[in-house]
Amino acid sequence: VQLQASGGGLVQAGGSLRLSCAASGRSISGYSMAWFRQAPGEERECVAAMNWRGGSTYYADSVKGRFSISRDNAKNTVYLQMNSLKPEDTAIYYCAGNAYLSDIYYRQQHRYNNWGQGTLVTVSS
Repeated sequence: VQLQASGGGLVQAGGSLRLSCAASGRSISGYSMAWFRQAPGEERECVAAMNWRGGSTYYADSVKGRFSISRDNAKNTVYLQMNSLKPEDTAIYYCAGNAYLSDIYYRQQHRYNNWGQGTLVTVSS
Protein backbone atom coordinates (compact mmCIF):
# COMPACT_ATOMS: atom_id res chain seq x y z
CA VAL A 1 0.00 0.00 0.00
CA GLN A 2 1.21 3.53 -0.80
CA LEU A 3 0.45 6.35 1.64
CA GLN A 4 0.27 10.05 0.80
CA ALA A 5 0.12 12.54 3.65
CA SER A 6 -1.19 16.05 3.13
CA GLY A 7 -2.74 18.97 4.97
CA GLY A 8 0.24 20.46 6.72
CA GLY A 9 0.96 24.15 6.73
CA LEU A 10 1.58 27.24 8.80
CA VAL A 11 -0.93 28.04 11.52
CA GLN A 12 -1.01 30.33 14.54
CA ALA A 13 -1.03 28.93 18.03
CA GLY A 14 -4.54 27.97 19.02
CA GLY A 15 -5.51 27.15 15.47
CA SER A 16 -6.48 23.88 13.84
CA LEU A 17 -5.35 21.70 10.97
CA ARG A 18 -6.58 18.42 9.59
CA LEU A 19 -4.02 16.06 8.12
CA SER A 20 -5.04 13.42 5.62
CA CYS A 21 -3.34 10.18 4.71
CA ALA A 22 -4.67 8.79 1.46
CA ALA A 23 -3.88 5.17 0.70
CA SER A 24 -3.65 3.54 -2.69
CA GLY A 25 -2.80 0.11 -3.95
CA ARG A 26 -5.00 -1.79 -1.55
CA SER A 27 -7.66 -1.26 1.05
CA ILE A 28 -6.53 -0.16 4.50
CA SER A 29 -9.61 -1.59 6.16
CA GLY A 30 -7.43 -4.28 7.71
CA TYR A 31 -4.61 -1.91 8.61
CA SER A 32 -3.71 -0.40 11.92
CA MET A 33 -2.75 3.20 11.22
CA ALA A 34 -0.76 5.81 13.08
CA TRP A 35 0.56 9.32 12.91
CA PHE A 36 4.12 10.00 13.96
CA ARG A 37 5.94 13.30 14.14
CA GLN A 38 9.54 14.38 14.21
CA ALA A 39 10.65 17.80 15.33
CA PRO A 40 14.13 19.15 14.52
CA GLY A 41 16.72 17.47 16.67
CA GLU A 42 14.17 15.14 18.19
CA GLU A 43 13.34 11.50 17.77
CA ARG A 44 10.26 10.45 15.88
CA GLU A 45 7.33 9.85 18.21
CA CYS A 46 3.89 8.35 17.85
CA VAL A 47 1.19 10.94 18.49
CA ALA A 48 -1.87 8.88 17.59
CA ALA A 49 -2.71 5.36 16.51
CA MET A 50 -5.82 3.40 15.68
CA ASN A 51 -6.11 -0.36 15.44
CA TRP A 52 -7.40 -2.06 12.34
CA ARG A 53 -10.79 -2.72 13.91
CA GLY A 54 -11.13 0.97 14.67
CA GLY A 55 -12.12 0.26 18.24
CA SER A 56 -8.90 1.18 19.97
CA THR A 57 -6.96 4.40 19.84
CA TYR A 58 -3.79 5.74 21.41
CA TYR A 59 -2.76 9.34 21.96
CA ALA A 60 0.48 10.69 23.31
CA ASP A 61 -0.03 12.61 26.54
CA SER A 62 1.17 15.77 24.84
CA VAL A 63 -1.74 15.74 22.37
CA LYS A 64 -4.48 14.04 24.35
CA GLY A 65 -7.68 16.05 24.24
CA ARG A 66 -6.45 18.15 21.30
CA PHE A 67 -5.79 15.64 18.50
CA SER A 68 -8.15 13.04 17.10
CA ILE A 69 -7.39 10.19 14.71
CA SER A 70 -10.12 8.81 12.49
CA ARG A 71 -10.48 6.72 9.39
CA ASP A 72 -12.84 6.51 6.45
CA ASN A 73 -12.38 3.07 4.94
CA ALA A 74 -14.70 3.94 2.05
CA LYS A 75 -12.29 6.73 1.07
CA ASN A 76 -9.24 4.67 2.07
CA THR A 77 -8.09 7.63 4.12
CA VAL A 78 -6.98 8.30 7.67
CA TYR A 79 -7.18 11.71 9.28
CA LEU A 80 -5.56 13.55 12.14
CA GLN A 81 -7.61 16.46 13.41
CA MET A 82 -5.38 18.81 15.36
CA ASN A 83 -6.96 21.51 17.51
CA SER A 84 -5.54 24.05 19.95
CA LEU A 85 -2.18 23.79 18.26
CA LYS A 86 0.92 24.85 20.15
CA PRO A 87 4.36 25.89 18.90
CA GLU A 88 5.73 22.63 20.29
CA ASP A 89 3.52 20.75 17.82
CA THR A 90 5.77 22.01 15.04
CA ALA A 91 7.18 18.96 13.26
CA ILE A 92 7.04 16.83 10.16
CA TYR A 93 4.06 14.51 10.49
CA TYR A 94 4.12 11.05 8.97
CA CYS A 95 1.35 8.53 8.56
CA ALA A 96 2.11 4.84 8.77
CA GLY A 97 0.20 1.62 8.41
CA ASN A 98 0.57 -2.09 8.85
CA ALA A 99 -1.88 -4.90 8.32
CA TYR A 100 -3.57 -6.34 11.39
CA LEU A 101 -1.06 -4.80 13.77
CA SER A 102 -1.94 -5.55 17.38
CA ASP A 103 -2.75 -2.81 19.88
CA ILE A 104 0.28 -4.03 21.79
CA TYR A 105 2.57 -2.80 19.04
CA TYR A 106 0.78 -0.02 17.18
CA ARG A 107 2.71 2.75 18.92
CA GLN A 108 6.05 1.35 17.84
CA GLN A 109 7.42 2.82 14.65
CA HIS A 110 9.57 -0.18 13.77
CA ARG A 111 6.37 -2.25 13.50
CA TYR A 112 5.21 -0.24 10.50
CA ASN A 113 6.33 -1.11 7.02
CA ASN A 114 4.25 1.42 5.08
CA TRP A 115 5.02 5.14 5.45
CA GLY A 116 3.83 8.33 3.86
CA GLN A 117 6.28 11.00 2.80
CA GLY A 118 5.57 13.43 5.63
CA THR A 119 3.87 16.79 5.79
CA LEU A 120 5.26 19.82 7.62
CA VAL A 121 3.22 21.49 10.33
CA THR A 122 4.50 24.82 11.63
CA VAL A 123 2.78 26.52 14.55
CA SER A 124 3.73 30.12 15.17
CA SER A 125 3.46 31.77 18.58
